[in-house]
Amino acid sequence: MKKVIIAEDSSVIQNLTRKILQIQKYDITSVKNGFEVIDEMNKDDFDLILMDINMPKMDGMECARKIRKMDNRQKSQIPIIAITGNAKNYSISDFNEAGINEFIPKPLNFDVLVETVKKYTESNAN
Repeated sequence: MKKVIIAEDSSVIQNLTRKILQIQKYDITSVKNGFEVIDEMNKDDFDLILMDINMPKMDGMECARKIRKMDNRQKSQIPIIAITGNAKNYSISDFNEAGINEFIPKPLNFDVLVETVKKYTESNAN
């Protein structure tokens, strides 16, 4: 089973996203900010991160940069999909520079979400 971290400070979005991905047979770990993402990555291996850009304590852009600098090559290369309500504030090159593979705008289109998660988790099958 593929393991996905959902980093999202909105409980509603986090819970909906978790339920939809669990139906698709993903193992979900939910966190509220970038520090918790790093904590979870230090404890376990994951296949994908879905990350809100606007989170308290450490936002998604800073968290993505920290992940890309990790010493463990497998962890530093994990696909990161940004979820953002204000993608207009960032260009594709901003996301690329931070190490984010792709972004999905809010409000979330769950068909796009599932399609995007599958694309990144099936291409690097264990």
